[in-house]
Amino acid sequence: MTESLETTTDTTDSGPGGYAAARLRLLQEGSRSGPPRRSALAELTDQWLAALLTGGARTAGIDRGVALVAVGGYGRGELSPRSDLDVLLLHDGSADRSALAVLADHVWYPVWDMGLALDHSVRTSDEARATAAEDLKVQLGLLDSRHIAGDQALTADLRTTVLADWRAQAPRRLPELHALCQERAERHGELQFLLEPDLKEARGGLRDATALRAIAASWLADAPREGLDDARRRLLDARDALHLSTGRAADRLMLQEQDQVAAALGLLDADALLRQIYESARIISYASDVTWREVERVLRARSAARPRLRGLLGGRGGRSGGRGGAADAGERSPLAEGVVEQDGEVVLARTARPDRDPVLTLRAAAAAAQAGLPLSPHAVRRLSTAARPLPVPWPPEAREQLITLLGAGESTVGVWEALEAEGLITRLLPDWERVRCRPQRNAVHRWTVDRHLVETAVRASALSRRVGRPDLLLVAALLHDIGKGWPGDHSVAGETIARDVAARIGFDRADVAVLATLVRHHLLLVETATRRDLDDPATVRSVAEAVRGATTLELLHALTEADALATGPAAWSAWRGSLVADLVKRVAAVLAGEPADDWSTPQQTTAEQERLAIEAWRTGGPVLALHARSEALAPGEAGGLLTDGLLTTAAEGLPEDEATGPEPIGVELLIAVPDQPGVLHTAAGVLALHRLTVRAADLRALELPSELDAAGAAARVLLLSWRVAAEYGSLPQAARLRNDLLRALDGSLDIVARLAEREAAYRKYPRRRGAHAPPPRVTVAPGSSQLATVIEVRAQDAPGLLHRIGRALEHTGVAVRSAHVSTLGANAVDAFYVTDSSGAPLKPMHAAEVAQKVERALTSPSDT
Repeated sequence: MTESLETTTDTTDSGPGGYAAARLRLLQEGSRSGPPRRSALAELTDQWLAALLTGGARTAGIDRGVALVAVGGYGRGELSPRSDLDVLLLHDGSADRSALAVLADHVWYPVWDMGLALDHSVRTSDEARATAAEDLKVQLGLLDSRHIAGDQALTADLRTTVLADWRAQAPRRLPELHALCQERAERHGELQFLLEPDLKEARGGLRDATALRAIAASWLADAPREGLDDARRRLLDARDALHLSTGRAADRLMLQEQDQVAAALGLLDADALLRQIYESARIISYASDVTWREVERVLRARSAARPRLRGLLGGRGGRSGGRGGAADAGERSPLAEGVVEQDGEVVLARTARPDRDPVLTLRAAAAAAQAGLPLSPHAVRRLSTAARPLPVPWPPEAREQLITLLGAGESTVGVWEALEAEGLITRLLPDWERVRCRPQRNAVHRWTVDRHLVETAVRASALSRRVGRPDLLLVAALLHDIGKGWPGDHSVAGETIARDVAARIGFDRADVAVLATLVRHHLLLVETATRRDLDDPATVRSVAEAVRGATTLELLHALTEADALATGPAAWSAWRGSLVADLVKRVAAVLAGEPADDWSTPQQTTAEQERLAIEAWRTGGPVLALHARSEALAPGEAGGLLTDGLLTTAAEGLPEDEATGPEPIGVELLIAVPDQPGVLHTAAGVLALHRLTVRAADLRALELPSELDAAGAAARVLLLSWRVAAEYGSLPQAARLRNDLLRALDGSLDIVARLAEREAAYRKYPRRRGAHAPPPRVTVAPGSSQLATVIEVRAQDAPGLLHRIGRALEHTGVAVRSAHVSTLGANAVDAFYVTDSSGAPLKPMHAAEVAQKVERALTSPSDT
């Protein structure tokens, strides 16, 4: 046996009990955390395993040629409380296989008895190298190999040969590693934007930090060092706290665990924790992008150099053609004043003087974004250290370069990230610091606040041809959520900040006022279009009074679409777009001097609606019509058919030409039924039973000619217009839909009981929820209409929600004149225009009572 094994003493009891007690004491020490605790835990584990190896070697009769080697995270000395132990039992091949098995069992079984996860192997150095050559993950683990006990020469030889192999194979293995990183990012997402991030596997996490170490070990490229070690340490600290708070080897930071982890790290709250994690992930992600770009550049240069070298050696010359080859790797192409392209990156010209040219930072960024090229990290670092501050207000060129940068489209994002990595964005826009890396708890949002602002500018750049002032659109897109992070309504706070920023940038007073209005009202169009009755003149007039001018309305329309598209798929659809466009058309007419439509006059009835109403009156039951709506149809147009005077059924399907046309965005369902109580909530309940999601709903009464009635009485029919879509699968058969509605109206189908049965069935298979939803909130929206009272309901979306709201409203005795349903992710925001029995708006006290009763009904576990 080597001297190191013969002289090993049991500084720690080699039994599981002794190690367990020492480990527990260490983890419970409040004075040690972070890197010191991880190193101490690795050292304690080393001592325990070394003692196990010594005892096992005596038992197995092995006196030489073995070593215990830590690999992976354990090899780096970064043991988190519940980390796996990655251990290699290395031998020189001289020991008998059965003796090696006895030795391995003596080491492995105590680890398993402790309940620790163990990744183990028994190999010679040649076997380890052969396995690494076939398995990239094994090779990465061996790069961090560290001697624990036994023959140090064996470990040293393994490290030397593994590193030599890695460097020799780097041109082949690094592209493989890059593909592995990209595949992992696709699977786990970007750490800096996830509400429940995987600290290890997500892009910008600990795996990527390890990959950067592997690249550095290849000697092919090196990562930017600034802040990288601290970023990695913060992620490890968060994982330590997660392990200790959950008692599990977890890497995903779930919502319900974030407050406890934040407290363990001494942070204010879960938002502060996420912001720190996002900042760390952003540093690692940027370092990864820069480093992989350098790897690709080096490999490309080597690939181009080989044929030229072969040509020189073969006497055929060595001329390399084509842009970007090794021959022209040093060629510089001018892009702007003081800015050039070199080797696929944007760098500063040799004559550039950042200390004398305050606009150079924005000029270089704009040139890079317009060219679709990355900014060289060396250029960004030089700008960060030497660039002169811009005067206030900015000179016109600086403002124009910012607008050029924002208008470059997708390539804006990478350039913006490069500037932010060196702190240049907050230097240009000090208010940016409050939104930087700020998490958004609304699941509809896919980005942090700052990235959402940049993404909105990217979306707005594609809409710039729709507006007369694209510069104002782009700047408004960048600033529309700048008020987040301040107390109160972010739109109100943002208006004040936008005024200051716009003046700083150098806009004149008129433009500053427009930008402030756009920021203040950036949610106005979509909220009004989806939550208010557009046929109510008060609705249209209120929007017109807010925007004041056609130019602002045009800009606000484009900003609304860009904001929603940048938010996420749940925030925008052709349906929402059609509602917003309809509102904009009406507001534009008012701004042009045309009167708003008077809601007090009877609404126009289409021939189809009248036909359905007459049929409903004659049959005494509901009559339905379905129309498929697709992206290609303008608002108000309809596809589908009326079959036998009733409807096109899902079983029959759409006409063949529509089936191959644009994808439907929903189905318009028209229901005509003789006037009777409870129609709204009954119809909503039937739709819920058939798993139809209601996107919009409208209810109104239609007076038919008295001659239709034998007694000469007025014929009154209710018309319900719905926009629905199947939750999953295809639409239900229309015949079943009509039959269930008939049964529900005559009382033979108990909607409440059926929905309760479904809810009970769902409870048998509970879905894991990260956090409890906030309780429903029901309020009165004063001043929203002159002819009705608007009751607004905000609640967690759920099957049958509209049915419960409708029942609650009916129990209060009010009449629902129209309903406007809007769903954003898991949140429902519905508005109901209600009147009293005489058709007048509710008195304020009555309206408040109605809101309270509806809220109580939605809060209670059952609405029966």
